Amino acid sequence: MPKKNQYEQKLIALQIELVKLQNHVISNGKQILVIIEGRDASGKDGTIKAITQHLSPRETRVVALGKPSERDLGNWYFQRYVAHLPSKGEFILFNRSWYNRAGVEVVMKFCTKKQYNQFIKDVSIFETMLTQSGITILKYYLDISKTEQANRLIDRSTNPLKQWKISPIDLVAQKKWVEYSLARDNMLKYTNHPDAPWTLICADNKKLTHINLISHLLTKLDYPKKNHKILTYDPKIILDL
Repeated sequence: MPKKNQYEQKLIALQIELVKLQNHVISNGKQILVIIEGRDASGKDGTIKAITQHLSPRETRVVALGKPSERDLGNWYFQRYVAHLPSKGEFILFNRSWYNRAGVEVVMKFCTKKQYNQFIKDVSIFETMLTQSGITILKYYLDISKTEQANRLIDRSTNPLKQWKISPIDLVAQKKWVEYSLARDNMLKYTNHPDAPWTLICADNKKLTHINLISHLLTKLDYPKKNHKILTYDPKIILDL
């Protein structure tokens, strides 16, 4: 049997730490919410898969909500997300989240300026309420270069196994690069707060993204028998805001 490469060895070691963490979460009724945001084609799906690959499917959920319904549009903005928040013992990952309003919605004009401003005003208050109720929130934004995004979008459009990932939004990601950059900067500036701070990931290299993000996540959470020696991450890839 061939030896596993360095990436696979490190990933497996970190996934063992994630299992330790989950055992602690389940045993002690912890509530963990990990928010994964980022540019189109920044590697959110693969990162989430690396995190959840060996976790218990019963206590782990990935939430990736689709386009809001007419009923959703008539409700309080955060309402459709509340039903998916972690209960005791659960580890929940949001593949995109309420931060759609500060990203794709504002860039593509799916929301009004008033709705956007209200979101910016409310979101930190909302997240503080969640943390005060016992939910731990970790927020990550995966950023990639314009060239890397172009290459990944081309791969999506030509690879028959990835074409399900292509959406109309992806098709304008390059054209609206500057607008998305401004939206990202404003989001990180106005919604970064002590109860739920942002961490920016330089995600041009998918494997390094997985290793560094998982290491960072594990350093932020307490659990027994933590192997501190392997929980290191590159400050050039992981930027705490």
